[in-house]
Amino acid sequence: MKNKIVLLFVLGIFVLGCKSKKATSDRLRTKNVLAADRNKTSKNRSASDTSMPKDSGRFVKFKIETISEYIETFSEIAQLEMKAYGIPASITLAQGLLESGYGKGELAMKTNNHFGIKCHKGWQGDYDFHDDDEKGECFRKYNHPMFSFRDHSIFLTTRSRYAFLFDYRNTDYKSWAKGLRKAGYATDKKYPQKLIYLIEKYQLYKYDKEIRKQGFKNDDLVATDSDAVHIVRKGDTLYAISKKYYVSVDELKRMNNLRDSSLSIGQKLMVKNININK
Repeated sequence: MKNKIVLLFVLGIFVLGCKSKKATSDRLRTKNVLAADRNKTSKNRSASDTSMPKDSGRFVKFKIETISEYIETFSEIAQLEMKAYGIPASITLAQGLLESGYGKGELAMKTNNHFGIKCHKGWQGDYDFHDDDEKGECFRKYNHPMFSFRDHSIFLTTRSRYAFLFDYRNTDYKSWAKGLRKAGYATDKKYPQKLIYLIEKYQLYKYDKEIRKQGFKNDDLVATDSDAVHIVRKGDTLYAISKKYYVSVDELKRMNNLRDSSLSIGQKLMVKNININK
């Protein structure tokens, strides 16, 4: 009898150990996949390279248990997006935490959508339905959370109503938080306060400062072959931009979800196709 009890105890420790190792492995997978795939693609990558790995086509599930784990897992991706698009990493992380319930929300679990971005007109990627403001609304679905982070950056930089945000310093998280509410990202009147609370409680602003120390400033938007961006300047027209990048006006409108030809100074336009879950 004693031997059986000892055996069960040892087996219990073994099983718990395996589960613990698997959980740790799941938490690290995001960072490892991103780093490994980016390094594997080219031996001559520069420090400013912000391209994403190719989509494997396989849906990857993530199990995050705590807010600290969420931050540890996705802080590097948030900083990557800050380098590429100028959005404060602190804001990206705070929005991800809030919108996804730190990765434990139903929508995040079944779609890897960490920012509550709905399908909207022109979305060609995968999708799923979820009850939000209304029943059965269409939300974007991604095979990996990192594509959700990239799509969040594209979403903010290609819609004119968010253009004024990029006039703020990318370390001014308070102005960004208030500006997101003003631009209509969320209807919750306390949305800015919630973002600011998360940023200050978990010191997310330190990730902004790290990127600033590396020399990345507001006007250092990085464009790669897979995600080219044009910043609208005084005198720019869609026709002129289309000629510059060898793309039709209609295609520019489609890529940027533009209903008309009006542009705002400082607005960021995608001028090359980006394949995210298409």
